[in-house]
Amino acid sequence: MVTKRKVPAKRAAATRRKPVRFEDLTVQDILNPRVQSARLDLAGEQVAALLLKAGGAVPVVDRSKQLVGVVSEHDVLLAIEEEPAWGTRRVRDLMSANPYSVRPETSLPTLVHVLTESDLLSVPVVDGANRLLGVVTRRDVIRVALRRAVKRRS
Repeated sequence: MVTKRKVPAKRAAATRRKPVRFEDLTVQDILNPRVQSARLDLAGEQVAALLLKAGGAVPVVDRSKQLVGVVSEHDVLLAIEEEPAWGTRRVRDLMSANPYSVRPETSLPTLVHVLTESDLLSVPVVDGANRLLGVVTRRDVIRVALRRAVKRRS
């Protein structure tokens, strides 16, 4: 038996979605949930390799996926400057503890403020139990702002 594929009906003009303003978007709308994270016992060379792929910073999580720190390019450069054998040091020795983080319900204007005032390239996104949900970068925010600007001109 052959079944016909149903074609969705076009929406009436009155039921079309209204464009969402940038001010009404939240971190949840743009976060990247597929993020590389590091464990406390990972070697410095391995986290440096992750940094090259992820760019900017790598969140550090414990066994229960709770955010405990961040290893940034700056942290690795400090380790390189301090010690020739930096690559054998563990993430727990390289990371910055208690990093800035945001919740999924944070508004994008608030996120922009956090990014500019703290001079961060990216911010980990955590839930109420401080478990890592993803990361939001400056590039993510600029991308969505640019899309909104292009749509307004069209």
